[in-house]
Amino acid sequence: MSALENRPVTVIGAGIGGLTAALALARRGAQVTVLERAPELGEVGAGIQISANAVRVLDALGLGTALDGAALRTDAVQLNDERGRRVLRMDLRAHRPEARFLLIHRARLIGLLADAARQAGVTIQLGVTAADADGLTIAADGLRSTYRAALNGQQVPFFTGQTAWRALIPDPGGAPVAQVFMAARRHLVSYPLPGGLRNIVAVEERPDWQDEGWSHPGDPDRLRAAFAGMGGPVPGWLAQVDHTHLWGLFRHPVAARWHDDRLALLGDAAHPTLPFLAQGAGMAIEDAWTLAACLHTIPDQPQALARYQALRQPRVTRIVDAANANARNYHFGGVMRIGAHSVLRVADRLAPSLMPGRFDWLYDFDPAEQIP
Repeated sequence: MSALENRPVTVIGAGIGGLTAALALARRGAQVTVLERAPELGEVGAGIQISANAVRVLDALGLGTALDGAALRTDAVQLNDERGRRVLRMDLRAHRPEARFLLIHRARLIGLLADAARQAGVTIQLGVTAADADGLTIAADGLRSTYRAALNGQQVPFFTGQTAWRALIPDPGGAPVAQVFMAARRHLVSYPLPGGLRNIVAVEERPDWQDEGWSHPGDPDRLRAAFAGMGGPVPGWLAQVDHTHLWGLFRHPVAARWHDDRLALLGDAAHPTLPFLAQGAGMAIEDAWTLAACLHTIPDQPQALARYQALRQPRVTRIVDAANANARNYHFGGVMRIGAHSVLRVADRLAPSLMPGRFDWLYDFDPAEQIP
């Protein structure tokens, strides 16, 4: 008998983390209600990368077939210099042939999770504000979480001096490769999505921006001007952008306190991260499995929540630190850039498995093996 059988749980937020948690809890017998203040599910159109560590959780929750039908499987990650010349290619299939790295539209993933959650008995209420609830409350309400502040006090995030642009363009037939173009004080990431689309995230150092959140409308001409001079396919991609959003990038500390006896933080509410390792959603998906598994196996709720934080906090801290390091590495200029790119090119030619192997700790992790 699961310790969650018929226990009421309220999840605040119907994003990727909240819906994954709702599904994982319902699969173990909990009576789950999801509260979402937005009037409908989904987000501003954007792509997302789901790496193998998170895909394993979604597979374990029964979404494997639906996920494969809605996503592209990534072949590789390729780093390029400003002119579009290859610096390093990490072949994901060669290094991990059984692992799946997927590219999917964020709204499509949310739709799959919502459908599966409802089928598992989860109630999803839209257009409602969170209120006091019986049983356990799980706060998956994002980087501006009021519940994080209640547990940890008000914290002022650190502005990185970087601003990111997000756009989607039509691009049928693109190879399933995530490409990074690196230049002094800026870089651009792009990959195809199902349905003949291409996702673009472009980051520039821009110290005048001070507003957090990524739903702010941007000027496509300003985007093109900021990344003028980049070579390869980038000019052609940017020429097609007619709608873009931008957001300031802020560093937040991993929360010191994730729970009290009746509340637990999950995903960005506990550990917001910069988008330089493509692990924001992946960490939330891992959180969801671990939290549900702890509550399933440990009848004492405070002990289960303490175990959840103890398992997750060291891993997410390492991931956040690695993303912070990439924020610096992608923007090298001058002699530093020449030296760093030369080292990567040598590794690309002589030891192609070296760089993918550096992330075994990240991608080979399986939360279901850590706690069933």
